[in-house]
Amino acid sequence: MASKRPAPAPFRCTECGWTTAKWVGRCGECQQWGTVVEAAQPQGLTRRVESMIPTAAATPITRIETREAPRRPSGIGEFDRVLGGGVVPGAAILLSGEPGVGKSTLLLEVAARAANEGRRVLYVSAEESPAQVRLRAERTGALHDELYLASETDLATILGHIDSVQPELVIVDSVQTVSSALSDGAAGMPGQVREVAATLIRIAKDRDLPIILVGHVTKDGQVAGPRLLEHLVDVVCQFEGDRQTALRFVRALKNRFGPTDEVGCFEMTGDGIAEVPDPSGLFLSQGSPEPGTCVAIALEGRRALPVEVQALTIPTSAPNPRRIVHGVDASRVAMVLAVLERRAGIKTSDQDVYVSTVGGVRFTEPAADLAIAVAVAGSVRGFKVARQIAAIGELSLAGEVRPVTQAAQRRTEAARLGYRQVVDDGAKRLRTALEHIRAHAPSALDDVPTF
Repeated sequence: MASKRPAPAPFRCTECGWTTAKWVGRCGECQQWGTVVEAAQPQGLTRRVESMIPTAAATPITRIETREAPRRPSGIGEFDRVLGGGVVPGAAILLSGEPGVGKSTLLLEVAARAANEGRRVLYVSAEESPAQVRLRAERTGALHDELYLASETDLATILGHIDSVQPELVIVDSVQTVSSALSDGAAGMPGQVREVAATLIRIAKDRDLPIILVGHVTKDGQVAGPRLLEHLVDVVCQFEGDRQTALRFVRALKNRFGPTDEVGCFEMTGDGIAEVPDPSGLFLSQGSPEPGTCVAIALEGRRALPVEVQALTIPTSAPNPRRIVHGVDASRVAMVLAVLERRAGIKTSDQDVYVSTVGGVRFTEPAADLAIAVAVAGSVRGFKVARQIAAIGELSLAGEVRPVTQAAQRRTEAARLGYRQVVDDGAKRLRTALEHIRAHAPSALDDVPTF
């Protein structure tokens, strides 16, 4: 009797582990391209793994000595804030962001500050020529003899530059445009990104050489390439900003050497990028109070920032009134409008509603609910909110004002900025909060009805 032939080895995705009987170019589970490879043929049903004598015995965690990782300031305080105090030797840092947000400008400034402190820096630009980087450096004042430039896309050549220059900081812009001869496929493919990143990270660990990698992002805002890239590096930073505004935020999504709740604030100028140590006044209007405005205290990382929410309501006879929002969550605005009409008697179903934040900042956390409700109510009823009043709170469908996270820190920041009253969950009910704010209106209209 002929024995059965062994089944062919299935194909397996190196990212998520999805298997298929035949090769496909795109994973059916994680939708990544070029990650499906042939799995190894199993040798029998089970495989035994022989034990080995460990080179070092396991130690109780209470007997392990700890030490603070040494750090070197980058020269940019806001960037150091996100990193946890500075750059750790041997750290692999990934900075991602949308095209044109200012990643290269920020890192060129970091390289120039490090060079001014006497450290040799190698800036590898795989997307621009040295002449292009030089022009930007002249514009931003980032010229220094200790700052070395190289325009290379081959990994082996980049390693040769590291051996010859012997830098103390390496910046690779970007990791998706560098390719290795040890991996198949074009630059940017998951296999190439994995090989390039693993090699550079190994160099960083072996030589205590900090390396900063620039990463592209997809349409969804995720780091392009395999997810393994974010697992390999020590720090993952995201550079955020709207092209219509000059404000930029850098936040840490992963940090093995510090917290992940810090946010750095920057401003893009004609001369490059500038730090904004105290952005408290960037999101407030400068004129006198108007109906339809309210200030809330947003939380960006560990920073509490005042954000002014503005609302405008216009009567309409259209069957479907318009709801236009900017900087806030559209679904939460719709919910707030429903709660206002049902629990506070403020009808908005016959009006177009426009809600926006000042300065282009995004304020999507639940703490914005009460400020949105106050701004809309002020626009409908025509009352102004006093400058010394801020509103913080999450609204429930029952019309309750619920507490928010780190409320004490928000109130402390509000008091520091001169806000004498903070309307929060102490009001308990939305109607009570609106009546309290309405009673302290600086110049109420005579024909404004009470709630």
